Amino acid sequence: MSERTKEIRRRRKRRANYAALKSKLAKVGGKFDTQTKQKYAEKLRKLSPGADIVIKTLGLE
Repeated sequence: MSERTKEIRRRRKRRANYAALKSKLAKVGGKFDTQTKQKYAEKLRKLSPGADIVIKTLGLE
């Protein structure tokens, strides 16, 4: 498998994980405790290096 194919697969997986987290946050409506917010923020940080922008957009910090 080529490196390009691997990278495309990684991007798609990242996008799917991000969409899943975003839908979970939308269902709750942003009403959860700080411990849960920290947990989701940490998961987003593991997904991508630019996660700080996404975390601010979603209101996790």
